[in-house]
Amino acid sequence: MTEEIKEQQPAPETAQQQANGQQVTDLNLNDLAALKSIIDVASSRGAFKAAEMEPVGKIYNKLSTFLDSVTKKD
Repeated sequence: MTEEIKEQQPAPETAQQQANGQQVTDLNLNDLAALKSIIDVASSRGAFKAAEMEPVGKIYNKLSTFLDSVTKKD
């Protein structure tokens, strides 16, 4: 999972925008997949308190369902 996050590189125009100090406002499916991996890793390492697990899990499930539905369309 952590390898997936490391392998994803920003698009060349995004890197150029960052180098120029411009705010990057685009969000793509790779970003959402990385976020899903981050949540998975953080929860497995105990980063969330017990009371926080339900809302984190709900968001994770929504994100997972969305990514699954988008990838099935492709």
